[in-house]
Amino acid sequence: MSKQETMTFESAMAKLEEIVKQLEQGDLPLEQALTAYKEGIKLSQFCQKTLTDAEETVAKMMTDQGEVLLDGVENGK
Repeated sequence: MSKQETMTFESAMAKLEEIVKQLEQGDLPLEQALTAYKEGIKLSQFCQKTLTDAEETVAKMMTDQGEVLLDGVENGK
């Protein structure tokens, strides 16, 4: 997972789009498709965490107390 620790959001999204394209074509042998699917899940989780972290950072910058309601749920509680 060290690759993902240094991976940017943009590079992860590009790789994920490439994997989705390959899987949609249906040309990969089963083992390769499973491997690609697993990598895609990891990339998707990385991207989701990156977006969540960015959203929390922006929300904290927009409030004096550092806590805001996002989607009706208070952060950190």
